[in-house]
Amino acid sequence: MATTKGHCDPAFEPVRQLLSENVQSGTDLGASVCVNIDGKVVCDIWDGYTDKDGCVDWEKDTIINVWSCSKTVTNLAVLIAHDRGLLDVNENISKYWPEFAENGKEDIRVKHILSHSTGIPGWENDDNISLKDVCDPSISTPPLAKQAPWWTPGTQSGYHAMNQGHLAGELIRRVTGKSLKKFIAEDIAQPLGADFQLGAVEKDWPRISTLIPPPSLVSQTGAGEVDMNPIAMRALTNPGGSAEFALGPEWRGGEVGAANGHGNARSLVRILSTISLGGEVDGVKLLSPETIDLIFQEQTNGMDLVLGKPLRFGIGYGLPLPEHVPMIPEGRICFWGGWGGSSIIMDTDKKMTISYVMNKMGAGTVGNPRTIGYIDTIYDCARKLTGETKP
Repeated sequence: MATTKGHCDPAFEPVRQLLSENVQSGTDLGASVCVNIDGKVVCDIWDGYTDKDGCVDWEKDTIINVWSCSKTVTNLAVLIAHDRGLLDVNENISKYWPEFAENGKEDIRVKHILSHSTGIPGWENDDNISLKDVCDPSISTPPLAKQAPWWTPGTQSGYHAMNQGHLAGELIRRVTGKSLKKFIAEDIAQPLGADFQLGAVEKDWPRISTLIPPPSLVSQTGAGEVDMNPIAMRALTNPGGSAEFALGPEWRGGEVGAANGHGNARSLVRILSTISLGGEVDGVKLLSPETIDLIFQEQTNGMDLVLGKPLRFGIGYGLPLPEHVPMIPEGRICFWGGWGGSSIIMDTDKKMTISYVMNKMGAGTVGNPRTIGYIDTIYDCARKLTGETKP
């Protein structure tokens, strides 16, 4: 029988209790939660099972496909390249990737990739891109350079669910000579000692949790909460996501910077604490304060053309919009989530990084009631530590 394991400071005991209750009730099957405040891990816990039959315990080193939480690491890679002077997020993409200028895209900027506002949230139907093709950037990236924007770039966001990593990854390849997968491994995960990778090497497959899928990608990002307009339909179904495919060798062996990162709450917190802690984690400096400031420059604020809900994006991450994303409070905070309910939050005001990842997928890309429960509980605990009252 699984029980909640790991370390949890007494002040965060309600978080442990919530995870235990959710697993016991079946709300969660298996999950991990991690919180770092001012460089100290105050909560690193896991519970539940990695298989749908509840026979294999979730362990400390269990990893899982974290879906769009992968974007937070991929976009960090681009910000690191900016910080090193290898590219400039305010420059045109075509400066580094000349072929991208085709079909009226010569003025689209790097920051538009990082704010989902390039006008290219997916592949054209005529490209006939399959999920297997998505796993191979050499096949699926060139068509993106040829197509025309679906709306005026920079004016609105349209969530780049599956292809943001292809766009960002090609920039990384052009300016560093490394694939995105290799850059994340050598320049982010290894220096930080973080158990995170794009895809997963075969020796790690035995410790990867299964995924319990929701009905479909469209129903969970669309039906009931999104008007499936033509842009959304093209972006989300060409090709659509598949939890079953994500358990196979093509996905695990591929490079999908938007969606096939494998890790756990601990590794996401380790990496993204780079932002919360001012650019440096345990002596490993990856960003300057000036580059972190860029993250909080609002790029879009309004109805996302793909997800069909109001969202606010900075450069690389979502920004607070409490009336529509209530689990994220006001402040100098950035965040994103993954299909099914996983989440990663970087609160620079509190120097706090929070992550929750799970295998029983629910509705939504920016969280669901389970996600909100964990985040609210963590913030309540953090406020009690400092004597704050809930706003």
